Amino acid sequence: MALAAPCGGAAGPCALPMLPVLLLFLPGLAAGPAGMLQPRDTPSRERRELGGLWSFRADLSPGRDAGFVQRWYRRPLRQTGPVIDMPVPASFNDITQDPRLENYIGWVWYEKEVLLPLRWLQGDPAPRLVLRFGSAHYYSIVWVNGVQVVEHEGGHLPFEADISSVVQGSPGSLCRITVALNNTLTPHTLPPGSIQYMADKSRYPKNYFVQNTKFDFFNYAGIHRPVVLYTTPAAYIDDITVTTTSSDSLATVQYQVSVVGSTANSLSLSLRDQEGKVVATGDGPVGELKVLNPNLWWPYLMHENPGYLYSLEVRMQAQLDGALLEDVYTLPVGIRTVHVTSSQFLINGRPFYFHGVNKHEDADIRGKGLDWPLIVKDFNLLRWLGANSFRTSHYPYAEEIMDLCDAYGIAVIDESPGVGIKLPESFGNRSLQHHLAVMEELVRRDKNRPSVVMWSVANEPASELPPAAPYFKTVIAHTKALDPSRPVTFVTDANYALDHGAPYVDVICVNSYFSWYHDPGHLEVIPLQLTAQFENWYKTYQKPIIQSEYGADSVPGLHSDPPMMFSEEYQQAMLREYHSVLDKKRKEYVVGELIWNFADFMTNQGTTRVLGNKKGIFTRQRQPKAAAFVLRDRYWRIANESSCLPPAITSHSLFL
Repeated sequence: MALAAPCGGAAGPCALPMLPVLLLFLPGLAAGPAGMLQPRDTPSRERRELGGLWSFRADLSPGRDAGFVQRWYRRPLRQTGPVIDMPVPASFNDITQDPRLENYIGWVWYEKEVLLPLRWLQGDPAPRLVLRFGSAHYYSIVWVNGVQVVEHEGGHLPFEADISSVVQGSPGSLCRITVALNNTLTPHTLPPGSIQYMADKSRYPKNYFVQNTKFDFFNYAGIHRPVVLYTTPAAYIDDITVTTTSSDSLATVQYQVSVVGSTANSLSLSLRDQEGKVVATGDGPVGELKVLNPNLWWPYLMHENPGYLYSLEVRMQAQLDGALLEDVYTLPVGIRTVHVTSSQFLINGRPFYFHGVNKHEDADIRGKGLDWPLIVKDFNLLRWLGANSFRTSHYPYAEEIMDLCDAYGIAVIDESPGVGIKLPESFGNRSLQHHLAVMEELVRRDKNRPSVVMWSVANEPASELPPAAPYFKTVIAHTKALDPSRPVTFVTDANYALDHGAPYVDVICVNSYFSWYHDPGHLEVIPLQLTAQFENWYKTYQKPIIQSEYGADSVPGLHSDPPMMFSEEYQQAMLREYHSVLDKKRKEYVVGELIWNFADFMTNQGTTRVLGNKKGIFTRQRQPKAAAFVLRDRYWRIANESSCLPPAITSHSLFL
């Protein structure tokens, strides 16, 4: 269908806001922004989720600029014209029967009216009130009672605003939250994209355009994760950073706490085990806690008690305007170490082999919207499968998902939204500055998570281009400066001899699809080509290697013997051919394998995609294909070979 170009291609308030070109960001030299502690209920803090139905309106004006020209944020959205109910969290694309929303590009508007408790508005001093979005794709502008409070670029990380002065200065306790959201992708966004205008008037309507991307998943848009109002005291704990070291008998938890609003009179810390027993205490903003005979955080199937978490309670007291204020925050802490050698990935000093999956935040109707039943189902399937890890392909996942990874012992390669970096202009200074900022946001959010064992800064960039060398050198160095405790990688599909970014990674992560995208239908080429792939990469770089993607599409119920492409049998056969080589190389320097993909997922329409990508070992509705049983047998066999667990745990019959 015809779509009007946003602003007719002109720059202005309705176009995706352009970010200024900045001076090169030197790693480690810039002070990061405020902390981004996950909202939690504590004795000093309250939180309220604002999920449910919001008012929604897509700006269908020819220039997509009516909302700004008419200032829709100045009054209730229903007074500006027709609105519909829109669930939050959810993508808006698949919710209605209106085909214009499915592939809509431009500004959409959300609104929610909330009554605030009077205790949030009163006091001397009154509490601090914060509005936080788990994520909204892609560019967000937020108003409260008609006053702009925050702008944010990026669709997969949280952002927030202190709205205390806005609501405390407004009559009554009504809080009207208005969000303008733009899903346009440009060569300088992350992920990148481009708008293509169709100028041939004999074939396309006036101002017709399409959004082009270089990634293979649907560009869902909307408020995808919870929106939360939370309170803190006027003087509060702003950020906590924790790193751990350990031996069999002693662990050290190093911490740094920042406080905002006043100088703390006292700052005390207590570390409790899962039974609530205090195992270490400390005081002051910087220090370390000593834990005797620690329970280490182990990945699933590496220990009979995986995902062990302590609770670090931080308690602050401060004087502000003559009042004594207290803030309490509790942070889950897992004690574990990560180390990389030339041929091994070590967790707590023991070799760790990634036998896991790549995933997507994707499901029927809700798109990328957070959905608890689906999340719990996926973790049950992961454990049934015997998977000990996944990569957050190709963007950071929801904090709620990461919480369960911490608790269940699922190791995570935490990936930025740097997917589809293919155009030369996406390696320029403007793109680089945004990429550095995104890594700061990602590290700030997930730095304390024991499940995060490695950062990935990108997936399948055009790393054969010469500008990729300084680009990835800078991004990786910056990430290491932000967090020296974890290895850093990016995922490549480039030729080993041409990849300009690989010299800077700690672990080689390589994607390949032999007998699918290369030599389609020829399973017999896999052993030779995959062996050569591993040997060439290792000979060149002497770094451990993860087969970070491999797989084949299969249509559920489509069968063929001998195996033919798109049949369930072909998917099984491809996996077995890859596994025969992986079994040899994992005894040397291959440290992991991640199937593409955990489940079928939606993509843009195209002649090679029939209602999405079908490379899942589960359907989009989470039903197993034949390949799921092949992978399950393999993963449990690998776990049993390397495990010291009791038979009741190592037998996969426990999870039937």
